[in-house]
Amino acid sequence: MRKTTKIWLVTAASFVLVGGIILGGVMSMLKWDFTKLSTVRYENNEYEILEDYQHISIITNTADIVFIPSEGPTTAVSCCEQKGNMHSVSVKDGTLEIEIVDTRKWYEYIGINFGTPKITVHIPQGEYGKLSVQASTGDVEIPKVFKFSSIDILKSTGNVKNYASALEGVKIKTTTGSICVEDASAGSLDLTASTGKVTVSGVICEGDIAVGVSTGKADLSNIRCKNFTSSGSTGDISLKNVVAAEKFFIKRSTGDVKFDGSDATEIFVETDTGDVRGGLLTHKIFVAQTDTGSIDVPKTATGGKCEITTSTGDIDISIKQ
Repeated sequence: MRKTTKIWLVTAASFVLVGGIILGGVMSMLKWDFTKLSTVRYENNEYEILEDYQHISIITNTADIVFIPSEGPTTAVSCCEQKGNMHSVSVKDGTLEIEIVDTRKWYEYIGINFGTPKITVHIPQGEYGKLSVQASTGDVEIPKVFKFSSIDILKSTGNVKNYASALEGVKIKTTTGSICVEDASAGSLDLTASTGKVTVSGVICEGDIAVGVSTGKADLSNIRCKNFTSSGSTGDISLKNVVAAEKFFIKRSTGDVKFDGSDATEIFVETDTGDVRGGLLTHKIFVAQTDTGSIDVPKTATGGKCEITTSTGDIDISIKQ
C-alpha cells in the first residue's frame, strides 16, 4: 500500500473517530434524546367546535389519529403539527372536517425530523354518521364507546385499530400496516392489507366479511357473518369459532388455511403451496383434490359441499363432535 494511501486512510479514520466522540458527547448532554436533534419544530393547536355535526371527515398526510371521548358535550380537536403543514378544522354541511393545509416552500421539506404529528379528536360518546379517514402515514385508533353509520379508512403506511361499531359497514384499506377489528358489530366488513397482519375478533356481522392480504397473516376468531371471503398471496389464515350462515370462499397462493371449530353451509378453499387443516362443526360432502399432497377427510355423505383444492399441500379435515 502506498504511503499517501495510508495517510489518507488514517486521516479518514481519525475524522470518523473524532466525529463519533463529538456525537457521543452531544447526545450525552441531550440525554440521548434524538428528537432534540430534529430541525423540524412542532406546535400544539387547539380547536373548539361549537356547531352541530353528524359526520366526521379527516384528510391528512402524516399524523397519528386518535379518538377520545370528551368529558362533556363539547367537541375539541388537538393537533400537534408542523408550522406550514397545519390543519384546518371546521364544520361544513353537517360534517366535522379536519384537513391538512400544506403551505411549505420546497426548501422547508429538507431537514431532520424525529417527531410525529398527531391529531386527537375529543368527541362526546354516542352515535354518529359517516366516519372517513384518508392519511398517508400514521396510526389510527377508534375506541368502542363510539358508533357510526359507516367507517371508511384509507391509509398508505400505518396500523389501524378499530373497536367501534358501524351499522352499514366498516371498510379499512392499508398498504403497509396491520389492521385490528375487535368486539364490534357491523353491517359488513371489508379489510385489505398489502403488507401487514389482519386480526378480527369478537365481531358480529349481519352481512359479508371480506379479508384481503398480499403478504401477511390473517387471524379471525369468534365471528358470526353471512358469507366470508378471503384472498391472499403469501400468508397463513386461521379461523377459530368463525361461523358463516352461507359460504366460505378462501384462496391462498403460499399460505396455510386452518379451521378450528368453524363452519359454513358450503365451503370452498383453494391453495397452491399451502396445507388445509383443522376441524369443522358439521358434516359435509367433501370434494378434495391435491397434486402432490396427502388427503384425509371424513367419509360423510350428508351436509353441504366442502370443496378443497391444493397443488402441493396436504388436506386434513375432521368434524368436531
